Amino acid sequence: MKKISYLLIFIFLVSCTSNTILEEPKDLIPRDTMRLLIQEMMIASSAKYVKNKNLETKIEYMSLVYDQFKIDSARFQTSNVYYMSKIDLYQEIFEDAKASLEKEKKNNDDINTRRDSIRNDSLNKVREIKKNNIKEDSLVLNKKDFKVKNAL
Repeated sequence: MKKISYLLIFIFLVSCTSNTILEEPKDLIPRDTMRLLIQEMMIASSAKYVKNKNLETKIEYMSLVYDQFKIDSARFQTSNVYYMSKIDLYQEIFEDAKASLEKEKKNNDDINTRRDSIRNDSLNKVREIKKNNIKEDSLVLNKKDFKVKNAL
């Protein structure tokens, strides 16, 4: 009896593993589009708890992403399940999306750093003017300071 129970447990465990790769659906979302779609979905899911212009939170943005790519959730689900059956390809898609988002974040951080440095330079000049009691009129150049030659 003990041997039969071990045999049944072994057969059950072996039958539970599944190495099936699904057939490609007719309306499969292409790999590059899927990468962009997942990238936008990451942004939409992270923006859920950020206040918008109307100071509202907990807004569901996924429907906007589906509208942007002109797909429905059922098509995404079938494509997602297909790509999940090919885990290496699915992992590549996610890594590409993540790398693209990190590159975009770096570019935005660089732009913000430049804006902040320009703003800080302007503030430092204003502080210097106030500190040295420079009058605003002395910053404006008079016409008589320049000699203008007649080009005619």
